[in-house]
Amino acid sequence: MDSAALQKYLLRLFERHDVELQPDEDGWLVTDDDFPAIRAQWHAGAAGAPGRLDVDVVLSEERRIEESFAGVGEGEAGCRDALHTFEHNVFHLLLAACWYVTDDRKMQITAWDIGVRTWDVFIGPFSVRGAEPADLPMLAAALPAIEAVLKRESLTPELHWLRLVHQHAADGTMRCEALLDNEPWTAGTLALDSIAWPAAAHDYSARCFVMLDVRDY
Repeated sequence: MDSAALQKYLLRLFERHDVELQPDEDGWLVTDDDFPAIRAQWHAGAAGAPGRLDVDVVLSEERRIEESFAGVGEGEAGCRDALHTFEHNVFHLLLAACWYVTDDRKMQITAWDIGVRTWDVFIGPFSVRGAEPADLPMLAAALPAIEAVLKRESLTPELHWLRLVHQHAADGTMRCEALLDNEPWTAGTLALDSIAWPAAAHDYSARCFVMLDVRDY
């Protein structure tokens, strides 16, 4: 799927949620000629490998959310698979935190006290591949572990985002990764590592996206 088709897809997706964005010639969709702006780019996989959908959201001149999604399938089918993952796991959080359109049926919404401030927290569903979520009961322990270590951080009073990933191979090797504002976050990675992830006879992965916005009083 080329940039023009992706731009049209996103434009219609936002329109369905009553958000009007303006397309520009570089593939971006902008908000009233300003930020936030969003753009998607598809990179087809080689030799049957999954492709990759990159979604960028520019919040200001200095800050940008960068997320990527694997797409399984040949040609456009792979891109649509990645778009489905984006829409299911991340889109509604972006809509709430960046465009202030909230659908509490699509995410968990809570509040965390971090430092001297209270934060509105938008938590997307865990996206699980290679296993059924019901077979991973430890997912319920992942977010409290992340909350505990995040409360030790000194967050600036602005929008922040987390990407949490666990990958488990059939041979028993596993990898956890936590990113805070696009950057590797060691404390979050160690918190994910502390979870008792089960062994399996096949590969599986779990991924979650979280956004935090400081509450105004």
